Amino acid sequence: METVLITGANRGIGLALTEVFLAQGKRVIATCRQPEAASALQALHSQGELTILPLEVTAAASISELATSLQGQAIDIVFNNAGVLGGEQQSVDEMDIADWANVLAINTIAPFQLSVALKPNLLLSKRPRLITISSSMGSLAGTSTNMYSYRSSKAAVNKVMQVLSNEWAADGIIVCPVHPGWVRTDMGGADADISVEESTSGLVALANNLTAAQSGRFWSYDGEELPW
Repeated sequence: METVLITGANRGIGLALTEVFLAQGKRVIATCRQPEAASALQALHSQGELTILPLEVTAAASISELATSLQGQAIDIVFNNAGVLGGEQQSVDEMDIADWANVLAINTIAPFQLSVALKPNLLLSKRPRLITISSSMGSLAGTSTNMYSYRSSKAAVNKVMQVLSNEWAADGIIVCPVHPGWVRTDMGGADADISVEESTSGLVALANNLTAAQSGRFWSYDGEELPW
């Protein structure tokens, strides 16, 4: 039985990933800031082997506590899913610099710190995969405007994961940033292109079938390779 760890599992894509992986018979370690308040996540206990653990992704002590609690346990897939869109002030004329720093802390630095902390667990897997939810909005090939905080955080985490893939290739760890699509969640909004179910179905299929040849490349939930 494979084990999957998912951050930000209390809602949206993270919650849906948890449900799908449990349905596939996988063991899921779901993390969120306040497990006791995550009623929808708690309700999934009846659907399979689910462990819910507290994690504040921007707190080094919280990451360390999580890693310590999982010491010696193999993890086959890590999903760095926790993330934020940031505030409304993300334009040239109106930028909230403090919020920008917070977005970078959550979307870029936290996935790096957690990935490094959980590397020993990944090394215990026969086919370790590290997947970070990114966004096509971070692609340097894009020509859209505004949303500086969010776009820059995703462009940065793409590069972080690409470098990790190079450094960890000898260890056999597959590392990929993945675009989940524009999804109808609290973050994506009601006008987004696809449902949570469509996104999650693609993400799970991709995670289950990733190969070493795909490591260090930028993928969409539907299996399409995206430009950096």
